[in-house]
Amino acid sequence: MYPIWSRVAKRLYTRISEVTWDAVLSLTVIHFAASWSLIAVIGGEKIASSEIFWYFYATTATTVGYGDYAPATAAGRAITILWVMPGGIALFTTIIAKVVQQFSEKWKKKLRGLANYEKSHDHIVILGWHGSRTQRMVDHIRGGQREHEREIVLCSSETIENPMPDQVRFIRGAALNTPDLLRRAGVANATFVIVFGHDDNETLAAALGAAAVNGDAHIVAYFDQQSFADLLKAHCPRAECNVSLSIEMMVRSGQDPGSSRVQRQLLSTLVGPTQFSLRVPADVDSVTYGALFSELKTKHDATLFGVAKSTLGDDLKLNASLDDRVGPGMILYFMADQRIDPAQIDWRVLSST
Repeated sequence: MYPIWSRVAKRLYTRISEVTWDAVLSLTVIHFAASWSLIAVIGGEKIASSEIFWYFYATTATTVGYGDYAPATAAGRAITILWVMPGGIALFTTIIAKVVQQFSEKWKKKLRGLANYEKSHDHIVILGWHGSRTQRMVDHIRGGQREHEREIVLCSSETIENPMPDQVRFIRGAALNTPDLLRRAGVANATFVIVFGHDDNETLAAALGAAAVNGDAHIVAYFDQQSFADLLKAHCPRAECNVSLSIEMMVRSGQDPGSSRVQRQLLSTLVGPTQFSLRVPADVDSVTYGALFSELKTKHDATLFGVAKSTLGDDLKLNASLDDRVGPGMILYFMADQRIDPAQIDWRVLSST
């Protein structure tokens, strides 16, 4: 018996989905007008007045049936039973089914990666899906955002549905560097773009495509080979390239046992203190590295360990001298439980010490 009802339900759903909204609204108006006319023609019905009939029709069609207004004549009852109720209920059911269908199709469209998020702003785009590795990436992003939580748009060239529907928005395309995928992912308005393709060729193509769409976004790409990272830097100097450090990590752990756990915690936003950075405001005077070190430790329980003049240059200086000067626009790298906003530091007092 169940298969029969299932087939009937599917056929009804198909028929309803084929009916346009214009047709449904037109039929509703026609049925309402015809019902009112029939009730008015027989005479002697209070419900035929313009103040009451729309209310009577709505409560009848929706099967609410409050009972405060009802046909008083035999002809009125017959018209209500044979015309108003069947037609009204059928139209109301059709409208509900159409609304549910639209919401369902919209959800399925998002799940399949066919939605459009080009109007999104200040969000993070991840180009590439790597299963559990990408899931960990999203967990770390969300763990490090704290109060400023940015929307995440995940893009994939695989034929899959959104693997993390409760955490990310999803875009699917033929390739990670196609104009359509980059447009629907809102790369043009993104603040950060993380590129991690299935191989270095895909990563390079996707990173170059993202850079062509948005030259202001901070693009981070992961490569297995340094040559691909150098090629991206040659065409896009603003991109930040990460090359596998597995060999270096193995050597360091071999010479200094336990080093890997230090690196993991420094990079993790989920366990213990982690690495953050901040830019010195442009309108402050220079201060000493030692004064900043003491300020961050005593007032923010943070450890300052590096300073650089540029964002991506090779001028990073770790464990600088206490007398080194830190000027406006420079970048500080520190370890703390949470991110420190530059406004939380009293630069005026530090510059006078």
